[in-house]
Amino acid sequence: MMKILKKIVFFGTDDFSLIPLRDLIGAGFNIAAVVTKPDTKSGRGQKIISPAVKRLAVAKKIPVLQPNDLSEISNFISSLGDTIGVVVSYGKIIPVEIINLFKSGMVNIHPSLLPLYRGPSPIESVILNGDKYTGVTIIMLTPKMDAGPIYSQEEIRLSGRESKPELRDTLSKLGSELLIKLLPHIMNGDIKPSPQDETKATYSKILNKTDGNLDPKTTTAAQAERMIRAYLGFPKTKTTLFGHNTIITKAHVEKTSKSPVDIVFGDGSVLSVDELIAPSGRKINGREFFNGYS
Repeated sequence: MMKILKKIVFFGTDDFSLIPLRDLIGAGFNIAAVVTKPDTKSGRGQKIISPAVKRLAVAKKIPVLQPNDLSEISNFISSLGDTIGVVVSYGKIIPVEIINLFKSGMVNIHPSLLPLYRGPSPIESVILNGDKYTGVTIIMLTPKMDAGPIYSQEEIRLSGRESKPELRDTLSKLGSELLIKLLPHIMNGDIKPSPQDETKATYSKILNKTDGNLDPKTTTAAQAERMIRAYLGFPKTKTTLFGHNTIITKAHVEKTSKSPVDIVFGDGSVLSVDELIAPSGRKINGREFFNGYS
């Protein structure tokens, strides 16, 4: 690796950001600090949950900053001198005032082939739409969301069976490998990014819990199967079977109905439920659900 002089401030929160941070540390990059969202409370006991990147940074004795407002860390960033920012699924818009503090700019890994699927849910959108290809893009961060000029992209072909967690981990690793390869050249000014084609830009949306409500009258079995894979984890694909609220976690399309827990859609297509979360909270297969809840 060529000599690296600049310090890095890493911005990340979601699980997608863990592999790139781990790999940057492993490759010997100088991580001056990790910026992540504040800890949250979860569950009935309101247990304090820290982002995974925070736990990794603490283990590696890297300073961690968790500001409610990024203006709180302006002086710290300014004190570091000529640094570069690396942003991977941080979860907040980074204002221009913070971007401008980095003399060498800020670099972002985005899990889509930009300008396709700008926004917060590109992985889910790729699966929902049944795309054949996706990938990662390394861009220079700008104030306009995911619209910065492109340093490089890496494309992969999809099998059509990926779930969101599986594709997230694949793209996180792919993005990390590309970032490690490019970052020394970006730091040294050896490569310059190219503008995105604004005429081809598409956008993904913020997901909420109601997006996971399955309506057999307005969707097809094929759409529902993609929805189940795309929404695994959150917002989860929810429907009512035998009068019980359930979360479907795995299913496949059938030509005809063969099981009592098969769902027949408005167009006549059939979804066979392979696995679901029952009202008890247990994950069970379709036959077990029928025997216990029909």
